[in-house]
Amino acid sequence: MTNFDRPLARRAVIKGAGLGLVAGGLADALPTQSAVAATAESDEIWSSEYWARKGDIPLWMYRKRLGAPKAGEPSRPVLFFVHGSSVSSRAFDLNVPGHGEYSVMNEFARYGFDCWTMDHENYGKGRTSGNSDIASGVEDLKAAVEVVARETGRQKFHFLGESSGALRAGAYAMVAPGRADRLVFAAFTYKGEGSPTLTKRAEQLAYYRSHNMRKRDRDMIRSIATRDKPGTSDPAAVEALADAELQFGDQVPTGTYLDMTANLPVVRPEKVLSPVLLVRGEYDGIATIPDLEEFYNLLPNGDRQFIILPGTAHSVVLATNRQLFWHVTRAFLTMPAAIAT
Repeated sequence: MTNFDRPLARRAVIKGAGLGLVAGGLADALPTQSAVAATAESDEIWSSEYWARKGDIPLWMYRKRLGAPKAGEPSRPVLFFVHGSSVSSRAFDLNVPGHGEYSVMNEFARYGFDCWTMDHENYGKGRTSGNSDIASGVEDLKAAVEVVARETGRQKFHFLGESSGALRAGAYAMVAPGRADRLVFAAFTYKGEGSPTLTKRAEQLAYYRSHNMRKRDRDMIRSIATRDKPGTSDPAAVEALADAELQFGDQVPTGTYLDMTANLPVVRPEKVLSPVLLVRGEYDGIATIPDLEEFYNLLPNGDRQFIILPGTAHSVVLATNRQLFWHVTRAFLTMPAAIAT
């Protein structure tokens, strides 16, 4: 049995170095942190909007990077952010004046990444009547990556998904392994066994089966940051997120809630061939440690990590300790190449 084959010990995950346990090999050739950050360190952050089309359905996309693209310049590593069930892509580019940086897109643009995101069908600017389940999200990503490939010249991209966004990213990686480079799954859930959040959510299963939309008001958005461990997110950031989201109304699709309460697992670890960083907040109620350990131990790629972030709950992107998430994600995405043995 090799190091990559050994099951993950639970106590090793809980105790490991304060941020969890790192296991597995290193990546194929990737730029180092210093090389990535040095691509255009003096440039201002540039942004642009795009539209993808999934059949007749328009899907809004957004991009940030250091400096506008220039003809003939080398392409930069692409990091595509995939949003979750109750908020749109605004959560990845939040402005909270006087409370520090909350735009993870800004942060990773400064690191030298070409950052992209999108509103999935019936979220944000992409309103329809659909329930936007995980399968629909996969089709959204298929449409979006064609735009990213056209604009960047790249064929493979890193994906970072949070909560059901991680399920979308994982399900996409299963069917499009040639497009998926390194994957970051934050606030992920595998089978959902023992999850207090999903147990409570399942009480409304009949509603999710019969309705394509559900109520998502300010209090519901606040609950994302308070339901597991109050104090792990700055209330000002949560209010800023609510302000950004409620401009699109107080309803969001039910599809991912239905999938997470009735159809798990929707991501089969043995079919995810890319390197994976699995990130769990210490107090996250969406998935237990054993649930994630089982997923982690079945991943076929030895280049994998499972990290638990202290002092965080479900949304690591909006956590007071979000810098911990930035750190482990940046390290994973900029792994040096392993020496072949």
